[in-house]
Amino acid sequence: MTGQTGATRIYPPQFPKIEQLETQVQSRLNGRVCHFRLVIHGRGLILRGHAHTYYAKQLAQHAVMEATELPILANEIEVY
Repeated sequence: MTGQTGATRIYPPQFPKIEQLETQVQSRLNGRVCHFRLVIHGRGLILRGHAHTYYAKQLAQHAVMEATELPILANEIEVY
């Protein structure tokens, strides 16, 4: 093995770069999710970050669903 992780950043040509998508979603969340990250895994997305409420976690998921056609494989945003 070469030390690769299961999640990689791949930019499908029909979708905006992941950093642009993250910025777009973060602007809609108004700071409700800290350390928000999107990881492309296979042909879908994994959401990561930290939130203080389940509502903020849900808002993040809906913002991503509206911003891209990529399916969400997992919402790993932690609520604490």
